[in-house]
Amino acid sequence: MIDSIVILDFGSQYAQLIARRVREAQVYCELFPWNAPPDKVLALRPRGFILSGGPASVYAPDAPTIPGYVIDSGLPVLGICYGMQAITHALGGRVAPASAREYGRAEIETVHPNPLLPPGRQPVWMSHGDRLEQLPPGFTILAHTDNSPIAAMGDTARGYYGVQFHPEVRHTPGGADLLRRFVVEICHTRPDWTPASIITESVQRIQGQVGSARVLSAISGGVDSSVATALVHRAIGDQLVAVFVDNGLLRQGEAAQVMQTFQHTLGAELVAVDAVNDFLSALRGVSEPEQKRRIIGERFIRIFEAQARLLGLPRFLVQGTIYPDVVESSAPDRAQAARIKTHHNVGGLPEDMHFELVEPLRYLFKDEVRAVGEALGLPQELVWRQPFPGPGLAVRCLGEITRERLERLRQADAIFTSELAQAGLLRMEAGGEDAGTAQAFAVLLPVRSVGVMGDSRTYQETVALRAVTTEDFMTANWARLPYDLLARVANRIVNQVAGVNRVVYDITSKPPATIEWE
Repeated sequence: MIDSIVILDFGSQYAQLIARRVREAQVYCELFPWNAPPDKVLALRPRGFILSGGPASVYAPDAPTIPGYVIDSGLPVLGICYGMQAITHALGGRVAPASAREYGRAEIETVHPNPLLPPGRQPVWMSHGDRLEQLPPGFTILAHTDNSPIAAMGDTARGYYGVQFHPEVRHTPGGADLLRRFVVEICHTRPDWTPASIITESVQRIQGQVGSARVLSAISGGVDSSVATALVHRAIGDQLVAVFVDNGLLRQGEAAQVMQTFQHTLGAELVAVDAVNDFLSALRGVSEPEQKRRIIGERFIRIFEAQARLLGLPRFLVQGTIYPDVVESSAPDRAQAARIKTHHNVGGLPEDMHFELVEPLRYLFKDEVRAVGEALGLPQELVWRQPFPGPGLAVRCLGEITRERLERLRQADAIFTSELAQAGLLRMEAGGEDAGTAQAFAVLLPVRSVGVMGDSRTYQETVALRAVTTEDFMTANWARLPYDLLARVANRIVNQVAGVNRVVYDITSKPPATIEWE
């Protein structure tokens, strides 16, 4: 069994980043709400616990508390920000409002040798309004800042540690090493969460779930559904039938590429369905985003139902759900999260459906999905394809969907992405603002503006360009693309795409915006 760490979420906006950093140390972890049922948490047989930050104060009524099983387990515990304060409060220390809050960059100094923090001074990222005023019995001050006399604490005998700063964010340069030391050296986990181990574990789980039954997979052309399908095919071979639906909402040349990959690279059985007229007819006159999503989702489901009947009613349906989908869609295992997205592969199927879901990527981040795809031998151009929403171009073609407007958008998008590719900026393999774009695309707006072309005035539509950098797709920053590249893209679009006379660039981060426009 793979060693694991449990992360208990006290409502932190950074909780998913903690999970990513632990996974980057090649240690498996799962994220649970702080009040999740104990049997569900302990079923993971963790080697240690990490307690996240959170917006509450430990002394407030109904503030989240450390579950009793954490202390009773005798396992190492690391508290981050609120998690540190929760340890203090639970074990007999004192937490109170700070006279001066600490937000942003700070510098800690290690004052006591310990296995968690290196000696000397180092920059960290703070975000807290409370502070420790008295340590719990058995604890020692490990580090301080000018504002926080207790910036880190530890009870090395019991393996209990707390840090007031956030090691999970990039603004704490040594944070990833700190988390690695805790999970590997203090919790004594084996760093064996690798693409090879993920594939091995997933294959076993899929085989155990489906047995000898037939399985239907929905291929969308995106990375997630492709890797999920390849993984299931690795597990059960010709028990799998992949169904690709051409809904007319894909990017330029995408339909042909998908079919080529799965028929010739994987050797999987592929059924291609031309449903362009069906989808466009259903979307005629529809402008409201949520209605578009409902229509597209319903059409997909019904097409798969029809294919299932033709294929002898397979019992299982593969979906490419990944961990950020689960978190952002407020799936049942993340019931406390606010609902953000409605068209993700989470939350089950309609009541009148008879499929059982196979979701081999449900607890993987996007970078893990790509690593698994490469290990499975999928083509680089597919593995590193930029994210594409389930409803396709329907949510990038704002307003009414028509063949003419979709083609206009395809052309503009192809120009933008081809220029990014030529400049080496279309894919981001490693973090950093200068590494490239994690996601980039064009959006067609239902906004007409006046232009001048030659000696004539025009009144045509507007294209918005969107490009972001991100590590986890939970937050994102707009990409600082070169001005000459943007100028070249805008010039090509207004000259080569009929019906467009204006191009704008979206410089909004996530949050407050989302990456997609609808």
